[in-house]
Amino acid sequence: MTNLDARASNPAVVLLSGGMDSAVVLAIAQEQGYACHALSVRYGQRHTSELDAANKVARALDAASHKIVTVDLRTLGGSALTDADIDVPLDSDQHAGSPAIPVTYVPARNTIMLSLALGWAEVIGSADLFCGVNAVDYSGYPDCRPEFIAAFEKLANLATKAGVEGAGFRVHAPLIHMSKAEIVREGLRLGVDFAQTVSCYQADAHGRACRHCDACRLRAEGFIAAGVPDPTRYVA
Repeated sequence: MTNLDARASNPAVVLLSGGMDSAVVLAIAQEQGYACHALSVRYGQRHTSELDAANKVARALDAASHKIVTVDLRTLGGSALTDADIDVPLDSDQHAGSPAIPVTYVPARNTIMLSLALGWAEVIGSADLFCGVNAVDYSGYPDCRPEFIAAFEKLANLATKAGVEGAGFRVHAPLIHMSKAEIVREGLRLGVDFAQTVSCYQADAHGRACRHCDACRLRAEGFIAAGVPDPTRYVA
């Protein structure tokens, strides 16, 4: 059996937002020998440039396939990322230790996205889901914690035909205990082109970042801490 045949027989679904973390996760899954089926979600986010970035990343990292699913969370509201009436906080220090959950939290987003990934995994015969959640340098989101990943994996194995009758699902979150600097270094080791990725909460149509939201600041701090140039394209 060739390496290509072995990879094809080992499928995984990888959530790919178009940001730096999910790009590194895709590269990690590829290195581990999975045939990576990338899944992006058009959920009513303020901009779609991150989906354009996801397309570029999927092609650059040779994903086996890339699917974009639409679930319009704007109908629910409740987040600065989906509700035009809620401003994205700028130059905020909330991510630096505040216990409050910020307004950029999208209600149940990771639960919904992992559920979509789980459904696709059942269809293609995959037992492995990959996501880029991070519990170290993150903005206080409850669905980025190890407890959430463990709970979802348990749910996946209880709530699906494949989970009950098959070998069971595994939810991989390889970045969950890594700092942003460590994520940057791992991505560079794996050949990720971070210039293709978009992390900003309010990037423009060309994918240029604002420099002032939490996502921009965490990303910039990661490159500084890693001691490498920041390839992010900024509006100004």
